[in-house]
Amino acid sequence: MKKTIKLIDLDCAHCAAKIENAVKKLDGVDDASVNFMSQKMILEADDEYFDQVLTEAVKIVKKIEPDVTVKL
Repeated sequence: MKKTIKLIDLDCAHCAAKIENAVKKLDGVDDASVNFMSQKMILEADDEYFDQVLTEAVKIVKKIEPDVTVKL
């Protein structure tokens, strides 16, 4: 499954790269990319684990950039 997630108020390109790298390391993630300019994350993961991966990805975003609003 592939989903685009809006990262509202992502204001740091370095933080976007940190988020991308951390999410890619999660179990079940096939691919992840964070685009700082469009403030979006594209998350690709196995269907059976997608909800769990998405929950963990949101936690990572909030840990690295607490002021970001994650819109699914």
